[in-house]
Amino acid sequence: MSNIPENVRYTETHEWVRKDGDKYVIGLTDYAQHEMGEIVMAELPEVGAEATKGDAMGGLEAVKTAEDFYAPMDGEVVAVNEELEANPALINEDPFAGGWLFVIKVSDDSQFDGLLTAEEYKTHIGE
Repeated sequence: MSNIPENVRYTETHEWVRKDGDKYVIGLTDYAQHEMGEIVMAELPEVGAEATKGDAMGGLEAVKTAEDFYAPMDGEVVAVNEELEANPALINEDPFAGGWLFVIKVSDDSQFDGLLTAEEYKTHIGE
C-alpha cells in the first residue's frame, strides 16, 4: 500500500503537488517510485523554464525503465532539487521530502483545485 498524504494534490501521471506560499513543490508519488524501482538518474528542468500543464518537464531513469514527469500546472520553474543529480535514490527513499523534483511559481492558482485529492488518487491507482 502506497503512502498517499492528504496535504498534497495528485495528477493522473503520478506527480504530487504541495502548495508552499505562492509556489508549488512537485515530486513523484510513492506509488510511482515503487513501480519504477531503483531510480538511478534524474533529468530536471532548467530554472526559468516555462511549465505548461501536461508537458514533459524532465525524466527519470530506473534500472528497468525510464519515464518522463510532467508539469501539473502552468508557471515558471523557480527551483530544482540539485541533490538528485548526485543522489537520485532520494526519490525512492523519501519522495515527499528530500526527493522532490522542482518548484514552480504558477500563473493561475485555480489549477491546483483541479488536481486529484488523496482519495481520488487512491481510486485512480486502485487502492
